Amino acid sequence: MEWLLPKLAAYESDITILLRLLVATFAGMVIGLNRDRHNKPVGMRTLALVSLSAAAVVLSGTVFGEHFQQDAASRVMQGILTGVGFLGAGVIMRGKDTFEVHGLTTASTVWIAAALGITSGLGAWFITFTGIIIALLLLTVGKPLEYALIRMLGGPDQAGSEGDPKSAGSDQGHNQP
Repeated sequence: MEWLLPKLAAYESDITILLRLLVATFAGMVIGLNRDRHNKPVGMRTLALVSLSAAAVVLSGTVFGEHFQQDAASRVMQGILTGVGFLGAGVIMRGKDTFEVHGLTTASTVWIAAALGITSGLGAWFITFTGIIIALLLLTVGKPLEYALIRMLGGPDQAGSEGDPKSAGSDQGHNQP
């Protein structure tokens, strides 16, 4: 096995890039699986591609030099987030005759997938994995927690707004986690 280490050392930067791209893809897939479970239009493959794309764009700067220029990296990230904003906007819908907005949580998952791709591309592993955990917690227990807090604080019962307790886990309404 020791004979392999010198050979792998020659490819250390390529292995690092591969790891970052794989982690970014994994981060997007995990968030996307939650959207798939709730039958939303943006799912595992879409968010994996968003996250992978963000990481690839961030990493593309590393192949042209050994140092990240702070201002160049910042411009790359701003461009990613601007483009992702348009993608996320495509899943937001407003009722024809109502002011009820649908799809905000799904749109926000596009943003978090891009952000996790950026953090993976930068090699910020703690931020990436902490972001995955927090995002999944919000997507899993955010809405029931929101409704419980609203009831506890004396607000209207949002969970029963459609008369169906099952709708508490959907991506509908303007009060989304």
